[in-house]
Amino acid sequence: MAIELTKENFQASVAEGVTLVDFWAPWCGPCKMQLPIVEELSQELGGQAKIGKINVDNEPELASRFGVMSIPTLILFKDGQPVDKMVGLTPKEALKTKILAHV
Repeated sequence: MAIELTKENFQASVAEGVTLVDFWAPWCGPCKMQLPIVEELSQELGGQAKIGKINVDNEPELASRFGVMSIPTLILFKDGQPVDKMVGLTPKEALKTKILAHV
């Protein structure tokens, strides 16, 4: 299951390894379609990469810090640094390919 990220646990969560972070909001239609894809990836890639999600309504500082203007936005982090950014509904296979390229 994807980890719920907040400003309190964000740095520790993305500091090591590969982490995919889904910036979303409960009222966003495309976000609702992205969420099951993200959850499936968290099951499939359990040991290889972490999957997290940030509710932009609850964490506007994190959204602003990473320049999130549209949701869903998915940012791939490697050892605490953003290495890839995808805006809009992104297919599972495309996400999986990008994640595995950085593992």
